[in-house]
Amino acid sequence: MELNLPEKLYYNIGEISKAFEIKPSLLRFWEKEFDILKPKKNISGTRKYSSVDLKNIKLIYDLVKVKGFTLEGAKKQLESSKEIFEVVKKLEKIKSKLINIEKEL
Repeated sequence: MELNLPEKLYYNIGEISKAFEIKPSLLRFWEKEFDILKPKKNISGTRKYSSVDLKNIKLIYDLVKVKGFTLEGAKKQLESSKEIFEVVKKLEKIKSKLINIEKEL
């Protein structure tokens, strides 16, 4: 899915819902269902979505709307992806330490 959004720090709920062709109420529902979706809110409660939120919405959208996952299935998929990401980060740290050790030899 190609998103027609300008590059900026924050997006409002209308811009996001239009880009994904979904209702704002679905975005608000996903916020309650998925821990990874946490837009900032100003004093009046207006949601401001960051580029990280945008990527997370795209992940959720792809799982639920494109691949047909249930909400529970999408949550499990995101959780397993998070675990894999953490393992990769740890492996990268180990690799970096090994490279530094090799340089010292």
